Amino acid sequence: MFKYQITGGVPLAGTVRVSGAKNSALKLMAASLLTTGKSVLYNVPLINDVYTMADVLRAIGATVIITPDRVEIDSSGELSHTTPYELVRKMRASITVMGPLLARLHRARVAMPGGCNIGPRKLDFHFNGLEKLGARIHADHGFINVATNGLTGDVISLDYPSVGATENLMMAACLARGRTVIESAAREPEMIDLAKFLTSMGASISGAGTETIVIDGVDELHSATHTVIPDRIEAGTFMLAAAVTGGDIEIEGANPRHLEIFISKMRAIGAAIDERDDRIHCRAAEAYHGTDIATLPYPGFPTDLQAPAIVLLSLAQGHSIVTENVFENRFGFVDELNRLGADVRTSGHHAVVHGQSRLEGAIVEAPDLRAGAALVLAGLAASGESEVRRIGHIDRGYENFEQKLQVLGADIKRVETGDLAPSAAPFN
Repeated sequence: MFKYQITGGVPLAGTVRVSGAKNSALKLMAASLLTTGKSVLYNVPLINDVYTMADVLRAIGATVIITPDRVEIDSSGELSHTTPYELVRKMRASITVMGPLLARLHRARVAMPGGCNIGPRKLDFHFNGLEKLGARIHADHGFINVATNGLTGDVISLDYPSVGATENLMMAACLARGRTVIESAAREPEMIDLAKFLTSMGASISGAGTETIVIDGVDELHSATHTVIPDRIEAGTFMLAAAVTGGDIEIEGANPRHLEIFISKMRAIGAAIDERDDRIHCRAAEAYHGTDIATLPYPGFPTDLQAPAIVLLSLAQGHSIVTENVFENRFGFVDELNRLGADVRTSGHHAVVHGQSRLEGAIVEAPDLRAGAALVLAGLAASGESEVRRIGHIDRGYENFEQKLQVLGADIKRVETGDLAPSAAPFN
């Protein structure tokens, strides 16, 4: 296991390039199972979740080659319909192999997925939608079993715009008979990226990025080449890194249109932000103002940026109220942030941030991916020395995180702790 040692109080400045979107790349890798050819993905972030997904695909029977500039996936061989528990338990996104396997093999046996412990993420949306398409589903011994005699398009109205359910249903519907309409669909940019990849494979999809997605099933799909969109969450993280450290950062390869609500909130807090087509420039302010934030499905404020935003609000003047509407356990990092000197109180799905805190170095533990990044930002903003432990969470979603921060002037280094990683932890 590793930890970060950080000496804070250094304004970060310079230029950083964001990697490809984790939340898109993983689903594109799963979608490659729909074809019997070799697909090539560019701009894939080399993070632990990508390596885990590659191992899941290999266990199913695909050939996966990862190089610094691309990922090649050849699923032309005979595939297994079963995914191994040991891999799927590590990552929530692995559930998205269920739709492609069901469409191609007419059955799938997928272990119940794991991931960050940020609250229950129900699979009912997946199951109800797949049943509408003609799947039979039952669970046993920690596995989900789905089977069909052939999928047939239907109208599916989601009770909640679940990203994972929308992705699974869209992929399954590509090879279903007839037309599928997904209502109340998720609208994230990653959804549009997946639809573009599927369309390049020969799928017929319209409406991605809106509340209604229409898929006309086709007999087969072919392999394709695709470039993953930039990671909007990583871009937002570096914007906050500039703000909390009093810095000035140019973020290359970012798409500001994917972060409109977040950018508006950053400006309301006081950060100076300039936008261009493929970059965002964020400069710190001398003083920040408390601002209320409520997370919502896209295009609302991203839940993945809630934790690092609280770090900035803890340095602002006045009080702020942060309401978490997506995941119920997303305030699990607050006690750790308060160890650094913040004053944040939680009640249910609300957090009251009492600003003007002076952060001071401390030893903290990352409870999940995004909270881990937030604690790193807090350590960079704090005076003195900090340690952030359990950074394996951070490695799941940020490519070369400490190296990128070091280029910007951060005093941060990765150090081996000597501890053994828990072998049977429920979340990774």
